[in-house]
Amino acid sequence: MRPVSNYLSLVKFSHTVFALPFALLGFFTAVWYGKGVFSFGLLVKVLLCMVFARTAAMAFNRYLDRDIDKKNPRTLHREIPAGVITPAAALIFVFFNAIAFVFLTWHINRLVFFLSPVALLVILGYSYTKRFSFLCHFILGLGLSLAPIGAYLAVTGRFDLLPLLYSISVLLWVSGFDILYSLQDEEFDRKEKLYSIPVVAGRRKSLVISALLHILSTAVLAMAGYLYRQGWMYWMGLFLYAGVLYYQHRIVARDIATINRTFTLVNGIASILFSIFAIVDMVW
Repeated sequence: MRPVSNYLSLVKFSHTVFALPFALLGFFTAVWYGKGVFSFGLLVKVLLCMVFARTAAMAFNRYLDRDIDKKNPRTLHREIPAGVITPAAALIFVFFNAIAFVFLTWHINRLVFFLSPVALLVILGYSYTKRFSFLCHFILGLGLSLAPIGAYLAVTGRFDLLPLLYSISVLLWVSGFDILYSLQDEEFDRKEKLYSIPVVAGRRKSLVISALLHILSTAVLAMAGYLYRQGWMYWMGLFLYAGVLYYQHRIVARDIATINRTFTLVNGIASILFSIFAIVDMVW
């Protein structure tokens, strides 16, 4: 029996913090703006769905990239290439989490259940995209952007503009920071004929593209705030969100080596700060 910590490390469980706050934001948006009924049990199901889906996607990515990871000095010590977890065990782990995700959606409502295969197609399909398209960053962004709209659908059973704007912002935000993250592997990816924006555009243009995506992410949240007449706490959260992203670009532009040290912390803080302030603003 392999320790649970090995599987948590395999899927970088700490990175769940990226989308989890936006899932909470989508849930409470549904309760306050969508006139949904608050249920603690439903909230737990929504959060578990997000965790199971994200875990399945990350484990599948590690499984599919196992041979690539063996060649890359940065990823050589990941669990599968290092022999800590076998490919078969990783695939079983993917299957378990995917089934758990679909099972939970059945117990939420029929809409999210019928959409669950589409969600799995997006989040699992991302792992293939860097083999043929530099747009892979946007597929990853699309996968994480399902968190706020999915949580909203779980409560209300219908689509609305506000959670859709949140999802668009998440797509832009995640795509932007994934471009920064992929700068670490620019030379390796070019050598292995893998696709990414740094490979096709180079470092300088990639930094610009990432910054533009984060500006657009902030602008979409500002549009949501304006259209729905959000209060001062929402705008404070947005100001902090923009400030944290600006700080990220400043430090990465100076030294790419800082990406690994700041990636989880900075983006986690951005997500948590904005979501907390936005949620409190609704309750206030």
